[in-house]
Amino acid sequence: MNESGRRASVRHRLGFRGPLRGSLAGDIVLLATVVAALAVLLTGLVAWSTARTSAEAQERDQLGRQAQVLSRVPALSSLLLEGEQRLAGANGVQLAVVAPDGSAAGPSAPVLTTATRDRLLSGKTLSTTAALGEETVLVEGRPARNGGALVLTQPMTDVERAASRMQSSLLLPMGTGLVGAALAGALLARRIARPLTAAASVAHQLAAGKRGLHLPPSGPSEAVELSSSLTALDRALTHSENRQREFLLSVSHEIRTPLTVVKGYAEALDDGAVPAEDLPAVGHTLLAEAQRLEVFVGDLLRLARLEADDFHLDVERTDLTALVEEAAETWSPLCARHDVDFRLEHPCSPVVAETDAFRVRQIADGLLENALRVTPAGQPLVLALRTAVGRPVLEVRDGGPGLTEEDAEIAFERGALRDRYRDIRPVGSGLGLAIAHGLTTRLGGTISAHGRASEGGARFTVTLPGGPAV
Repeated sequence: MNESGRRASVRHRLGFRGPLRGSLAGDIVLLATVVAALAVLLTGLVAWSTARTSAEAQERDQLGRQAQVLSRVPALSSLLLEGEQRLAGANGVQLAVVAPDGSAAGPSAPVLTTATRDRLLSGKTLSTTAALGEETVLVEGRPARNGGALVLTQPMTDVERAASRMQSSLLLPMGTGLVGAALAGALLARRIARPLTAAASVAHQLAAGKRGLHLPPSGPSEAVELSSSLTALDRALTHSENRQREFLLSVSHEIRTPLTVVKGYAEALDDGAVPAEDLPAVGHTLLAEAQRLEVFVGDLLRLARLEADDFHLDVERTDLTALVEEAAETWSPLCARHDVDFRLEHPCSPVVAETDAFRVRQIADGLLENALRVTPAGQPLVLALRTAVGRPVLEVRDGGPGLTEEDAEIAFERGALRDRYRDIRPVGSGLGLAIAHGLTTRLGGTISAHGRASEGGARFTVTLPGGPAV
């Protein structure tokens, strides 16, 4: 299957039905470009609107300076005689002269009103906009040194042309900013997408079953965290699969041994090689090996059920004191057969909890069976019930060889202790403690292993959820 087909298959398994999305790099470039375009557009609109104001202010300032200079001419009336257009300039500027008596002469005189004349004659400047014929003009007036005043006008078309020049000059920086933003977005997309693409490749390889992969951390902190997580996932998958492989090998070994015995005796019986007087012994051996297989397969099934999502619990009001007393009636004779001193410790009053009594008894039986297997003759085996901080606590303590701190850390891993001590002490299927841990977790409690108990051996403590007191 090619890459596109494999991705489509993955999308189908994950439940995606929509069209394929674009690449992250393309999305980042597009987003950066859109954001930059909006920023440039808003900036351009503001600059565009202020260009005319700036152009008007510039033209008005220049016109005012020119009026200030001309107002210092000793004889203002001579300006009209010499030609106002030549003196004021050839850019459409016109002038008017206001005499000390208030009379005005010149092409710009029509823009003056009685109020504006009075303002100029009182020594104040004039800066406004007015209509001159069919056009609008800027008006700048300055009082003269020896009385009277000078007024200059300039068409607004000059302002519009200046504003157009300023607005045209904005196009280049706006376009440059937009292109620069797109390039920056492309660089950012490359920096972000490259480690993510590498991470996706590693994830696909992990899904395909490859292990021992290493993804060098690079890019932003989130991408580095993703790389570290994938590396940790690779290590966890490798560890888990190695444990599963070891567990399957252990299971195969456990099943193969009794099957070999059963097969050997079956072949001997089929060949008629077993004397009649040995038939009871052979039958006893076959029964023992069959029972061994039954126990082992039963443990496997219980462990599988514990890991199922639909594992059922019958939670009800349970008297744990009565429960441990019933367990003692079963285990006391069994311990006596092995010359093990069984003891029961519990409060005089009932200890009540909302829990599944059958599963609690299953936990207690599993821990007691595990303890009895390693407890030598003459040593104690204790089943205790107490409360701690309002929560029921079950304890199983034995006088066996105990556990090291390292043993206690791995005690509830499937087959861990069995693989470690199979050639040293009696062991079971290696699943009992894992089952006890799974049951306790399902009941909402906790279970822990401790290396040394007061009896000299191991101590297993099960803390269950609290319940109402009777």
